[in-house]
Amino acid sequence: MIFVLLSVLCSVLVSVLLKLARRLQIDVGQAIAWNYVVTSVLTAWLLRPTLGALRGPGVPWPALVALGILLPTIFLALAAAVRHAGIVRSDAAQRLSVLLSLPAAFVLFGEHLGAVKLAGIALGLLALLGMIWRSGNAIATPGIAAWFYPLLVLAGFGVIDILFKRVALAGISLGDSLQAMFALALLAAFAMQLWRRACHGARFTLRSILAGVVLGAANFGNILFYLRGHRALPAHPALVFASMNIGVVALGALVGLLLFRERLSRLNLGGVLLAAVAIGVIAWP
Repeated sequence: MIFVLLSVLCSVLVSVLLKLARRLQIDVGQAIAWNYVVTSVLTAWLLRPTLGALRGPGVPWPALVALGILLPTIFLALAAAVRHAGIVRSDAAQRLSVLLSLPAAFVLFGEHLGAVKLAGIALGLLALLGMIWRSGNAIATPGIAAWFYPLLVLAGFGVIDILFKRVALAGISLGDSLQAMFALALLAAFAMQLWRRACHGARFTLRSILAGVVLGAANFGNILFYLRGHRALPAHPALVFASMNIGVVALGALVGLLLFRERLSRLNLGGVLLAAVAIGVIAWP
């Protein structure tokens, strides 16, 4: 389980870096762009993709291109969610993306959806409602941002999960698919930054580049250690999935509440706890 723990730490570290970005005067968009340089290099170095399969027929290029655009876009949404809603709710919303990807797997890919998983989805919806509920002036701009961005993160990562499934069903190796996705995401992220520079005069800074290197290492580590966890426990995929996602929700809650003093109502905190329960139920074999 050491690989699962390392994956959880890397995932929460990404949120911590995004939380500290404004305080450290880091341009999040630039850091995300450089993050994909690092993930592309690490993929080529550690996973050694051959890229031969990408030249053959049947390559799901529409899904790969969509992932290349969505990955940096939803990364920016995650940064906004962490800023406006905090680490606790943002990490939980990201992990609850299974509420979209699981029914999609049933509708699009013919996977079985039993009563237990339906119960998990119902719990997840209740958890989501508890997490985004705002008392008081919910129509104020900060209130809107505090629930809008987590919902955008949930929807975005849900679509990304579905596209990952589509790519996996095409039979392309993990290294090849990750290399293609990260390279396309790199192009999309830098296109956004070049547009910012042309329209608003935004300049690349060394501080943001260095932050991107750390962000990329954590982002890639999250993926690599999660895959190593599955390889170490091949007979227990549900255990790895549940441990990873519940671990991120739990550690994210501890970091957000204790380190950053994020304020949650009792209903919000109950929603986060229920999210962990829902993930466990969904992962039940």
